[in-house]
Amino acid sequence: MAVMPGEMVSIVGPSGSGKSTLLYCLSGLESPTSGALSVMGHDLSKQTRSQVATLRRDHIGFVFPSFNLIPSLSARQNVSLPARLGKRGPNHLGVERALSDVGMSAHARKRPGELSGGQQQRIAIARVLASQPDIVFADEPTGSLDTANGAEALRLLRQTTTPTSALVMVTHDLEAAALADRVLVMRDGTIHRELVSPTAGAVLDAVRNARTVGER
Repeated sequence: MAVMPGEMVSIVGPSGSGKSTLLYCLSGLESPTSGALSVMGHDLSKQTRSQVATLRRDHIGFVFPSFNLIPSLSARQNVSLPARLGKRGPNHLGVERALSDVGMSAHARKRPGELSGGQQQRIAIARVLASQPDIVFADEPTGSLDTANGAEALRLLRQTTTPTSALVMVTHDLEAAALADRVLVMRDGTIHRELVSPTAGAVLDAVRNARTVGER
């Protein structure tokens, strides 16, 4: 598979089909047992652990179901954290713009424990927006959110896709998956089917087919 700049790609499939494992391999968080993986032109199999970490820090953004916010830091500090870790110094204007874009400016001084699940997810997305990565990986970004907050999270994530950046999302929400330019349907650790600009109904049919084939 390949993901190009400007694309939003969704990965769906039955539970246990390998969606998250694929996502973690693509992002360099896991090492594939075979095959080749190139991110931003870098063959990860030839990179040291430190080089892979630097690549993730400088070019990749993450949005996870558990939000991965630092409890002792304020919302603003969590958003600026990637820049601090990269020793670039935070772009204060970019941080404030990201907080504003997700509607969290008024909560910038609050710590994660003082925020709702939906608000924490917005901060996690703001962190990505402020970092402006070349590719964003999102693992079930709406899994712990209600319908309204989930729809808002998807709208904000879609904004991370620009002509020079891409978004790859694993999701069980087939309507959310259908918002992507392409949908990859997985079964038993392989890509069973690829759909281009599908409807939610087409995604549902493809997942049902993958589940049925896997049970034979």
